[in-house]
Amino acid sequence: MVTDVLPEHIRRLPDRDALRFLTEPVLLGSEEPPPSAISAASQDAGVEDRWLARPVREIFDTAMGRFADNPPRSDAWLAPRLHATLRLLRSEAAETSVWNYLALRLAPDYVLWRWGGATNKKASGPVNRNRFRGPDHTQAFARLWWAAELFRDGDDYRPVETACTNQEFFNSILRLEIIHHRCTAQALIELFSQGSVRTTREVNALSQAVNAAGSTLAYEALAPDVLPDADAYRDWLDETGMAYLPYGSLPKGPDDGRVPRPAVDALLPLFAELFVDAPVRGKAMPPPGED
Repeated sequence: MVTDVLPEHIRRLPDRDALRFLTEPVLLGSEEPPPSAISAASQDAGVEDRWLARPVREIFDTAMGRFADNPPRSDAWLAPRLHATLRLLRSEAAETSVWNYLALRLAPDYVLWRWGGATNKKASGPVNRNRFRGPDHTQAFARLWWAAELFRDGDDYRPVETACTNQEFFNSILRLEIIHHRCTAQALIELFSQGSVRTTREVNALSQAVNAAGSTLAYEALAPDVLPDADAYRDWLDETGMAYLPYGSLPKGPDDGRVPRPAVDALLPLFAELFVDAPVRGKAMPPPGED
């Protein structure tokens, strides 16, 4: 396996090179990405003290062991722990090169395990190349890190677990631009956790309704957030390598401020009303003029 000899640090692999290494045999899992060639094409990150490879690799190994029978269930466990282990600025996480490196050099076996290919008997054919090199809401590792960043409530990762337990909620909501408003994210998660929204079709209807209304309604005005504490986030970044990462309980995220509860409360009735009026495929709607 390419992961037998780990690099010391996580590096950056440019998109053009990542695409070059995504051959059909690699996507099928019949060949491993060439570690020497990937290392030669990769660039130093400049933050080697924070981007240690071994702790990140260890959480992938643990996830594959714990959830061997059900890889999708690993998302809720892995997302907060990846975020707490690989501590990034949002500007760093927005660069695809770090995720390319994780997928092709550090843990290509995880991508195949999670998303199919030769190592997953439930799937046939190649893994979608976007799982190796793709947008934030699709790439195997970027989606987990961003889910933890956008769904956490300050240092509390419990909303992340809730959001990631339902694949349709996770996949639909993470694509929405409005999810960058923290109060909107927490209100949507609360509706889901209350059981108001359960099925795949209901999740789709809610996300479409809230997103459409968000084009004309200023959620930020209805539910003003407070600016996260940037200094506290920086302090959390500087703790890399010193913080204890529990596997049996949730880690602590950056203590940069919780979402204001009154702001979430202001959005909940609005989102509930939007959901009531949203067309859910397969759900009988009342005739016009009737409640």
